[in-house]
Amino acid sequence: MRRLIVNADDFGLTPGVNRAIAEAHRNGIVTSTTLMANSRAFAEAVNLANSLPRLSVGCHVVLVDGSPILPADRVRSLVGHTGHFPSGFGTVATSALRKQLDASEIESEVATQVQRIQNAGVSVSHVDSHKHMHMFPLICSALIRAAQRCGVRAIRNPFVPFAAIAIAHVARRPKLWTRYAETRILRRYHREFRDLVAKSGMVTTDGSFGVISTGTLDVSIFEAIAGSIPEGTWEFVCHPGYVDVELSSIRTRLRESRAQELAVLTSEDSRNALAKQGVELISYADLAKS
Repeated sequence: MRRLIVNADDFGLTPGVNRAIAEAHRNGIVTSTTLMANSRAFAEAVNLANSLPRLSVGCHVVLVDGSPILPADRVRSLVGHTGHFPSGFGTVATSALRKQLDASEIESEVATQVQRIQNAGVSVSHVDSHKHMHMFPLICSALIRAAQRCGVRAIRNPFVPFAAIAIAHVARRPKLWTRYAETRILRRYHREFRDLVAKSGMVTTDGSFGVISTGTLDVSIFEAIAGSIPEGTWEFVCHPGYVDVELSSIRTRLRESRAQELAVLTSEDSRNALAKQGVELISYADLAKS
């Protein structure tokens, strides 16, 4: 049996991202999304979520490229003296590996982010993290504890399976070489992630597709991914969006690619590719009930 959760990240980022995620759910293959609790279009995203009862909504935990909800003096190891999270994956990754982050501060901030969504009337089905920061054990363990405090059972497995078809596509696309190499290196933390999840009693998938192709996704890549999904339950990570004024003002590498991803996610070719392979679409709400 092959099951796939299609999760759209960055819900709440901008009105254009919100609109695209709702469209990709109504007219496409998106089954789940993760909402950024401290985002500029949070209230609109909550209203959309309440109008889409079949869309599973989780918390897209932000510990990088943003600001905390808690006061800076309660998360000092995360924000330093700037009051904001560091920009970019590398700074937070280095701090996590050197154990320079306070796990109790991470747990408190994550719980606060989840609770803000819950207090807005949205049932939180799962958690993941912006830029997959919970790959690192120190962050992952704190995130799991926070999720459990908030009654959330499911968490993203951010680690990438390396099927032969993925290697073939990467070889033809130089833009993906660095991304592929990074995910290979980071896979060393997969076993510890699985152990942490198992000990906590939470549930997760067998891994995530779409991480390497972020920013370059097209129908041909999606069809290749659909054809390489092994037995089990997997996630496809995506970032649909419309380029609006708000998105243009944000520092992000994902702009025009979001509209391209929306086209892929609402394409009949993509739906047919999954049907051809016998892949069943489920949501994180479904996984959490299992």
